[in-house]
Parts: sequence; C-alpha cells; structure tokens
Amino acid sequence: MMIKKLSLIRNFSIIAHIDHGKSTLADRLICLTGALDEREMKTQVLDSMDIERERGITIKAQTVRLHYHAKDGESYFLNLIDTPGHVDFTYEVSRSLAACEGSLLVIDATQGVEAQTLANVYQAFDFNHEVILVLNKVDLPAADPKRIKKQIEEVIGLDASNTIEVSAKTGFGVDKVLESIVKYLPSPRYGHKEKPLKAMLVDSWYDIYLGVVVLVRMIDGVLKKGQIIRLMSTGAKYVVDRVGVFTPKMLQIDQLGPGYFGFITASMKDVADTRVGDTITDERFPCADSVHGFKVAKPVVFCGLFPLDSASFEEMRLAMGKLRLNDASFFFERENSTALGFGFRCGFLGLLHLEIIQERLIREFSIDLVTTVPSVVYHMFMIDGGFKELHSPADMPETMKIASIREPWICATMITPDDYLGAIFKLCQDRRGIQLNLSYFGKRVIVTYDLPLSEVVFDFYDHLKSISKGYASFDYQMKDYREGDLVKMSILVNGEQVDALSMLVHRIAAEKRGRLICEKLKTLIPRHLFQIPIQAVIGGKIIARETIPALRKDVTAKCYGGDITRKRKLLEKQKEGKKRMRQFGRVEIPHDVFIQALKI
Repeated sequence: MMIKKLSLIRNFSIIAHIDHGKSTLADRLICLTGALDEREMKTQVLDSMDIERERGITIKAQTVRLHYHAKDGESYFLNLIDTPGHVDFTYEVSRSLAACEGSLLVIDATQGVEAQTLANVYQAFDFNHEVILVLNKVDLPAADPKRIKKQIEEVIGLDASNTIEVSAKTGFGVDKVLESIVKYLPSPRYGHKEKPLKAMLVDSWYDIYLGVVVLVRMIDGVLKKGQIIRLMSTGAKYVVDRVGVFTPKMLQIDQLGPGYFGFITASMKDVADTRVGDTITDERFPCADSVHGFKVAKPVVFCGLFPLDSASFEEMRLAMGKLRLNDASFFFERENSTALGFGFRCGFLGLLHLEIIQERLIREFSIDLVTTVPSVVYHMFMIDGGFKELHSPADMPETMKIASIREPWICATMITPDDYLGAIFKLCQDRRGIQLNLSYFGKRVIVTYDLPLSEVVFDFYDHLKSISKGYASFDYQMKDYREGDLVKMSILVNGEQVDALSMLVHRIAAEKRGRLICEKLKTLIPRHLFQIPIQAVIGGKIIARETIPALRKDVTAKCYGGDITRKRKLLEKQKEGKKRMRQFGRVEIPHDVFIQALKI
C-alpha cells in the first residue's frame, strides 16, 4: 500500500462535556464515510466496554481511520480519536490531543457550556489546535442555538459565527462537519519518511490472542512488520509482529508512514511496559530525541479493597492482575488489616477511576468487595530532615517524629444556575475552600475554588449534585501541596483500634467528624451481651464517645418470691459475668458497616 501524502491526512479528536453527543457524532461520521455498513453499526460503536455504554462515557481512547471523498475531488484519510472526557484521565487526553492538529468541540444546544467543556477546550488551545465548533442536538424542542452561541463567545472567547448546527442522532448537518474538517483543519505539520523512526505511544490494551496492542501516532520514518523497535523510556526491545489501522475493524497493512495513526503488536506481555506518551524508535537507527511531554501517570487517590469472604483472596489477586493488564495506571499491593483480613492497597487516578475498577471487579469477576475510606497522598517532612509519602493513615509514624504534613489541593471549577449559588458557597466553605473567582453569564455562574483534595474524594460530588438538583457541573485539576494542621483520628471499638476507619483530618473538623462517625457506628453495630464503647481518638485524647448498651437477660425471672437478697445476688452475679465477658469478648463488625459509617 502506498503511503499517502501528508497534505491528504487530517488528525483530529472530538472533545465535549459528558453526554453532549460526542460518541453519537463519531458513530454518524463512521456511517457517512462508509467505514461500517448499516448491518454492522451499533450505538457508541467506539466504546467497547459495557460500563462505557451504560454510563455514556469513554474510558479508553479509541481511534478510527475514515476514508472520505471530498467535494474538491481529493480522497482524504481522516484519523479520528475519541478521547476520555473525564478529568481523571487528563494525562491520556493531553497525549491524545498532542497527537492531533485539530479538534471538534461539541456543545449541547440545550445545555450550553459546561465545566469539562472549558477544561478540554483550554487543553486544545495549549496544543495550538484549530477548533471547529459543533452545536449538537439542535432538533430538540428545548434547543436554543442563538443563546448558546452568545454563551460560547462570552465564556470561551471563540467566534461562534461559523458554528455548525447538527443533530448527530438524525444526521442533519453532519456532512458539513466532514467538509469543514478537510477545509479548516491543518494536515500534519511535520513528518519525513527518510528520517529515523519516531512514533508516539497513544494508548495500549491487552488482547487475549495478540498480547498487548499498542496504538501509535507516526511522526517520522516508517514502521513495518519484522522491524526491531525500542521504547525510549524503558529501553525494552521488541520485534514487530503485525502493523495495521482501525477502520474501526482491525485491518492489517504493510507499513505505517508519517502522519498515520495505527496499531502494532510485538509479543509484549504486560501493558505496564507500554506507557502512554512514550516514544517508539528503531533499535539500529534510533531518533535523536523523544517526544516532548512524557511522564509516568501517578495515582492520586488510594483506598483498600478487601474481599467480603476471605476465602476469595486468591481469586481476587488473579482478578487484579487481569485488570492491571488492561490498565497500566492502576496500582495495587498486598495489605493486611486486623478487621478485614487480607486485601490490597490500590492507587487510582481519581474517583471515577476507583468506581470503574470496583464495578469491573464485581461485574466481570463476581467478587464481593469491602472498600475502606479513600485517602490521598500526603507529603511528610520529618524532624531528622527526611521525607516520606503517606498513602494510608495506618502507616503514619509517631507525631513527635513529624515536622510538618502537606496535603494536595485542587483548583475546582463549578458551573451552576445562580439559584443554587448560596448552597454551593456553604458546601465549599464547610470543606475549607478558598474562593478564587466568580463570573456570571446570563443566569449561569462560573465559580472557582481552591479545595483540599481530601475533602473532595469521598462525597463532595454527591452533595454538589444534591444541592443543585443535578444542574451543577464540576471539574478539577491538581494544583499544589500545602501545609496543614492535620491529625490522625483513630476509631476504637471496645478498646481495639479499627484500621479501616482511621483517617487524617484537619484539627478544626476532627471533633465534629469523630462525633458523627461514633453516632453512626452506634446505630450500625449490632448489640452484644456486653456494653461496647465506641471512641474517636487523636493521639491519647478521646474526642468523642458513644456506648452501645448490652443485651440484658432477665436472670430474676425464675425467682417467684422470697427475700430481695436472692434477686440481688443473681443480679450481682450477672454483673460480674458481663464484666468478664467485656474483658474477653470480641466485637464482630459486619463488613457493610465500614462503607455505611463513612457516609455522613
């Protein structure tokens, strides 16, 4: 197959907020260019996982090459990348955008500009993308294109006069999108066939028949079967088994040239070896420098995952290994808890990533899970001059050895109707937020806050949706680490520490948080034959306490009369027995209590 001229190639991605019709537009473009016929088409054809289809989100970046005969008589290759839209996968999105020259910005004609619309379009600007504005869902009765165009100009600052109005569902206006891609988006800016091989690794996943499949964007040189390649970050060498493109079906071709998107397989066994953003080069004639911007994805949120039945531990270990094959950013290590037994300490890119892994373990491997409270990575500076990263509160050293603790902060952007502004201010203030900006456009408001990540990870998003009746949208990015007056709060049940409920909290909020957890545990832990004290402790100081009363057997029931001393003797005997029982008795905490206790 001949390598196409760079001027006849267009590489672009579709960026949008969740549920604005990004995948539906991709389906329509695939259908119009004849990549799949009507019989093979299905909704969200590029979203391969069931979770992606159900939630209407993209988790893995997908690519497809479309063959389009334009009105100017030329035949073009359009390489479309459908990228994840969620903030958890920002690094993958940035690498996908770095591989393209242009973007389609899809905005819902009924909803308008949302928080993730802003985040994604600013990323596209950072990569000097040419942006084509597409207003979707114009066929709906609630659509207001004139108002949304004005909003685009006010909020984003783009000229909305050339906005293409489409309905991806019915197909109205989609042919104009194809012509605009050819006319307005630039062809690849660089690429020479004669230069040494240089390609960027865009994504990778595991196939049970082929091993690791690697998605690449060619920059210089040619990539073909039998070639020995090297990954520049790890130095690992492989022999290329097959080369091809997605149409969206896998199609093997002879070679990939400059400007192309395609896939390669090379008998790779582990996805962890193929890092997103890495540079692929020829082993014998390597390129001089790697692609700019590569970094290893680091977990941001940590939590413990334990099997409900301890006999399922081996099964869970195999399941975690299989998930790791398809997701290199997922990190796990073995952990032992007094209350929960054997399990794993896991690292995630964010809360959505955590939810997806949990759901896949339950759905694909039928494992019932117990999840500990999510925590973030704290930076600890020790008195002896040392530095330590703290992933779990249970691993925290003694207080006298610590000079200071720094916690991660985020910059959060919320877009909401102005009716709910007061409630959102209160929510952010309660979570130690610092207001940065407030700007109105029509009846909607953009609010920007600095917030500690630890205050956001558990239920901030649920509360935000609840107080705004689902209208507020939320987006965040990591900002920096700041010193805070943080203390470790432990929960004692019958004098024994429960590791799964330990947490790092700000000293100001510690007493309130401790009291709420103790009150909740009192209602959740079943009563025993002896009294159970529940205490929240910081260091040696008890800051909150609740007591679960004992179940009391009526020992005087058999006394039908006689002297009062007979009854008193039986009651004293029972009291001694309860004292002894409390000393030696164990409190069994049901597994579902751990999650319920943290929903306060």
